[in-house]
Amino acid sequence: MFKSVVVAGASLLALAGASVGAGTAGTAGAATTSGQANRPMYAVLPHVGDRVAPALSIANWSFSYKYNSVTYTEQFLGTNPSGGGSTTIPVYIIPLKLTRGTYVTDPMKKVDKVTTVKRTVDSPIFQDEDYTQGGTDVGNTQYEDAIQRASLWGLGGSSSGYHVLLSQPTVEPEQSLTVPTADSVTGKPFGTKVMEISINWFDAKIQPMISSLGIPADAVPIFLTTQTYLLEGAKSGCCIGGYHSYTGTQPYIMTTYIQQSGEFAQDVSALSHEMGETINDPETNDTDVPALCGELGNDQRIYEVGDPLEIDANYGDYPYTLGGYTYHLQDLVLPPYFGAPTADSVNGWSTFQGTSLTVCQNGG
Repeated sequence: MFKSVVVAGASLLALAGASVGAGTAGTAGAATTSGQANRPMYAVLPHVGDRVAPALSIANWSFSYKYNSVTYTEQFLGTNPSGGGSTTIPVYIIPLKLTRGTYVTDPMKKVDKVTTVKRTVDSPIFQDEDYTQGGTDVGNTQYEDAIQRASLWGLGGSSSGYHVLLSQPTVEPEQSLTVPTADSVTGKPFGTKVMEISINWFDAKIQPMISSLGIPADAVPIFLTTQTYLLEGAKSGCCIGGYHSYTGTQPYIMTTYIQQSGEFAQDVSALSHEMGETINDPETNDTDVPALCGELGNDQRIYEVGDPLEIDANYGDYPYTLGGYTYHLQDLVLPPYFGAPTADSVNGWSTFQGTSLTVCQNGG
């Protein structure tokens, strides 16, 4: 079963919140050491506290729309598209070398003469590609920018000057973590050997790095692993391919890069999911969505643009070849999925790839 997880509490002392099945995608992996079946999933670790005035140093704005005469408001990164302005968000990649006993996963190790870090930097997440959706050219640009332009096409996103871009990443020195056996396992949940680590243990280790590495407050740090999934518990609840969270002043991302094509979180698919959700829910508190999102699908009332489509075939991923390498990027939902007018998005679509969905069909 595919599911998305909302984890409450920035301190991550325990897992809590919504955690329900959302359908099937591909073939579920073998049982974990706890006897549970492996489930491909993503997570959001909401910051503790109520919805508050934005404390972000990154440019942001409030997107409002009406559905069934009710006004909903969400916070997005970038600027209001009606102004036609361009925003570039600084990005820092922190490669994480993980060691558990004799098993090591290392995104700086070359695979076919190229490191995972370089593959990520060279991907459509950061490099330009031409995107024509349903006959409409939404731009020769980065993947997330193309989606944001398509999302707000009728509100000014079609303007040649409107963009929400990511900087070419600053790659920090690789950080090394020794993973305790008490908080991890190794396994082959989808066929390839990976390290599986408690999300509680992991997040407590990476949050302090944001300060110790001096990552600027107006940037999004990305903690990049390879051949790694996270667990809901210490040794069970696989497999989380990535999550986004918020320190109270700054959004950040954990993503894995699975090197085997066709497996869950292959190459940059997890990053495409989590970066899209960070842009559309930077403080992890965009919960002002129609009640239908809590009644259908995964039962989460949150403006998460990747979760509703991760249940699709091939985990919602679509292939894009750039620089001679084929990457896989996940389709994301557009505002009409959450009840916004179809006039807002390109072609009136509810997803970037044009999948027809009703409002909140697969939950939030």
